[in-house]
Amino acid sequence: MKKLLLSAFILFGMVFSAQAQDISKNALGLRLGDNDGFGGEISYQRGLQSNNRLEFDLGWRNSDHVDAFKLVGLYHWVWNIDGGFNWYAGAGAGVGSWSYDYQGAKADGSYVLAAGDIGIEYNFDFPLQLSLDFRPELYFGGDYADYRDDFGPDIALGIRYRW
Repeated sequence: MKKLLLSAFILFGMVFSAQAQDISKNALGLRLGDNDGFGGEISYQRGLQSNNRLEFDLGWRNSDHVDAFKLVGLYHWVWNIDGGFNWYAGAGAGVGSWSYDYQGAKADGSYVLAAGDIGIEYNFDFPLQLSLDFRPELYFGGDYADYRDDFGPDIALGIRYRW
């Protein structure tokens, strides 16, 4: 058991001491995926240091029966794999609101969420970034569980312009 704990501690230390590539100061684009019914999101990333950043995503839905929005903020740690390839992990939180009106059935509410995030990205030599990530989200409050489950796995493709 001691060897297992020591090995895990060493591996954890190696991962967090890995050399990170300098990330872009700003990136703006779209995050396209399931997003628990929202579809695409407008996504903005702000580099803080050479290996961490903030990401803000705004998703909305406006249809005949459902109107909703969701704003999520995440903190990412970024590690370089090779050249323009990076992987990242992070956590964050968000807020949202929804209303449903279909055949006389009406409901609405607000909610907060907690999210994790893990993904891989490629930064091209020109100012384009492609990413693929997985973001599990837990929803709290506002009877959101009556409209959707209280857990939402979200897989998305990100396309952003970097500067």
